[in-house]
Amino acid sequence: MAEIIYKEESYKIMGACFEVYKEKGCGFTEPVYQECLGIEFNRQGIPFFSQPIIELEYKGTKLEQFFKPDFVCFGSIVVELKAVSKIVHEHRAQVLNYLHGLNFRLGLLVNFGHYPKVEYERIVL
Repeated sequence: MAEIIYKEESYKIMGACFEVYKEKGCGFTEPVYQECLGIEFNRQGIPFFSQPIIELEYKGTKLEQFFKPDFVCFGSIVVELKAVSKIVHEHRAQVLNYLHGLNFRLGLLVNFGHYPKVEYERIVL
């Protein structure tokens, strides 16, 4: 049986996401959920950085462009939020790019726009 990486940490993160969805429901924009989730992470003692700027390079040259995942939790898990009707391949590709850029193994793609419950995927590199 395969080991679930960052099992306890990801359960804590998803618990906070479920709490936000329980309180706010479906229908708000992504920035609303991001702000609420930051508050919930603080309330639950989950260590996080909100929208850290991650520099990119191309063939050894630093790019002016950068990316900002919604959250990095526990110093090793990318949490990317969406508020759309369903998760699509482009969302998964975005998380995979974040994982590659940060050399992380786990990303959580969380969709607050899905009804009747929050939709999420664990993306492992």
